Amino acid sequence: MITSALPASRTQRVSADASATAWALAARSGDPDAAERFVRALHSDVLRYVAYLGADPQNIDDLTQDTFVRALDSLHRFEGRASARTWLLSIARCAVIDSFRRAAVRPRTADTHDWQSVVEWAQPHGLPGFDDGIALLDLLEALPDERREAFVLTQVVGLSYEEAARLCGCPLGTVRSRVARARMTLMRLLDEADRPGAETGAGEPARRTTAPAATAA
Repeated sequence: MITSALPASRTQRVSADASATAWALAARSGDPDAAERFVRALHSDVLRYVAYLGADPQNIDDLTQDTFVRALDSLHRFEGRASARTWLLSIARCAVIDSFRRAAVRPRTADTHDWQSVVEWAQPHGLPGFDDGIALLDLLEALPDERREAFVLTQVVGLSYEEAARLCGCPLGTVRSRVARARMTLMRLLDEADRPGAETGAGEPARRTTAPAATAA
């Protein structure tokens, strides 16, 4: 089962988004307590999203911090037209893409651990569904980059399809198609894993080396 890794109910998410957006707007007006609440409310979402995008595991915390530094520096431009979470994740996406660009122009000096280990570390250990969350991470690696991102944004982070489409810069129908195809792939992989004699690690997909695609279907 992978449902335990999915977001809370829409009512809970809408309420949480409204609170985070209100704190962002208050922080824009100079309220330091609101700024702290804004960071705390969305820190785990940014951490998970950065990790799922395949950033260098050694830089996950730095990229998360960079995201919030960029956001706090840009709060004067935030008007609440989109939720603070959608706005913040768009900044996180830019931070990850910038990190890929920087990595592409410098020599690699050492191997790093698989990005899954960072996401696993960010998961709430000891809670029901933790093992299911780790299983989901393994399955997500088999998805093409753009389908993984669409699935993570809507089914893990909890954005609406409309919000995910704006964030990815593609039509709403494209996001729906990516999520549907991702679901089909995940269900097929689950079915194959449940078959007798299934071999662990067979057909392991190649790891990501490029930035997330913005428009590919």
